[in-house]
Amino acid sequence: MRTDTPLPVGAVALVGLFVTALVTAQLTASKLLLFEIPVSLPATGSSLVLPGAALAYALTFFASDCYSELYGRRAAQTLVNVGFVMTLVMLALVYTTIEAPIAPFSEIGQSEFSRVLWSSANIVAGSLLAYLVSQNWDVVVFHAIRERTGEAHLWLRNIGSTVTSQAIDTVIFVSVGFWAAPSLLDVGSVYGFDQILSLIVGQYVLKLAIALLDTPLVYGVTRLFDRY
Repeated sequence: MRTDTPLPVGAVALVGLFVTALVTAQLTASKLLLFEIPVSLPATGSSLVLPGAALAYALTFFASDCYSELYGRRAAQTLVNVGFVMTLVMLALVYTTIEAPIAPFSEIGQSEFSRVLWSSANIVAGSLLAYLVSQNWDVVVFHAIRERTGEAHLWLRNIGSTVTSQAIDTVIFVSVGFWAAPSLLDVGSVYGFDQILSLIVGQYVLKLAIALLDTPLVYGVTRLFDRY
């Protein structure tokens, strides 16, 4: 039966942010970024090397934590699993567009279009596996902490779930995308141990910083949407 009851604004906004950040992460994962930092870290020195998707992907954990707090564990797991399916839909649409015949007068050539939009198979494999494991872990840990603390200590479940899930995500993504898949499936380039370790440390440092800094935003967003 159809009704005119509108969906909660908070739910629509958080689902939109989650899916947008997730799709952006998939499209930008293959570019490696290099940032100079004022301190020296183990394995990286004064430089941070991380995939281009790091910031976008970190936003998915922010959105899913807010969604978990507002709508519960089952709703959050549904969000995560629907997001996984939507990622497959996005990849299918990108692939079919790449394989479709290109107009001879197109300003962007077939190879350039493919190189920009289609990550190599090793990056896709690492990204999808990391997403499926880490996002579901994030929801489980978030609500395990909530069951023990009640509605208090939102900061604890936000930081605790994100810190652990981001560690799992980073290790799986980098290990599969830059070592396991290239070594076992012969797709992409095999990176050395030092490079793998540098990518893991660089990506996790950024995600850890975001997890700590976004806690006030999680409080603000959940209270705002809960109120209105």
